[in-house]
Amino acid sequence: MKTAIHPAYRPVVFRDKSGGLSFLGRSTATGDRTVAWEDGRSYPVIDVEISSASHPFYTGRSRVLDTAGRVEQFHRRYGDRY
Repeated sequence: MKTAIHPAYRPVVFRDKSGGLSFLGRSTATGDRTVAWEDGRSYPVIDVEISSASHPFYTGRSRVLDTAGRVEQFHRRYGDRY
């Protein structure tokens, strides 16, 4: 690999805003805020919208989509043209 062209790969804390889960990982992404972690060190924090703590597939709170209603809405909107 060429030197001095790759971004720094460092530990960061990913924090799920809706699930309340935080985990320490490594990334090239940077955060402008820091948080004190369990080991006493301070790491940049990156807030994410969804993780395994809040994703419906992993939590078991998945929604059932009304596909029949969507098909009827499509036929009302476009008729028999398609």
